Amino acid sequence: MKKQVISATMLARQVGDVLGRIRYRGESFIVERNGVPVARIDPAQPSPKGSVQEGLSAWRDAGEPDLEFAALLEQVGTADTLPGNPWAS
Repeated sequence: MKKQVISATMLARQVGDVLGRIRYRGESFIVERNGVPVARIDPAQPSPKGSVQEGLSAWRDAGEPDLEFAALLEQVGTADTLPGNPWAS
């Protein structure tokens, strides 16, 4: 399918429509600013699919869990807090 040319201004005004056309119709776009191509927008490739059995086999074959890494992830999770409300007084 031929890539359609769209201005950056038009993209900004119609981003929802353009994303819908990309997602549902598989359309591609070249985005221009002042007549100069600056970006290309193409549909994302679908993620690879596999069976549940393949997933379980991959999990089983991955080896022993890294407990130190799991502990570090737990630390990051507890340290990560949502910012306070900037409008609250």
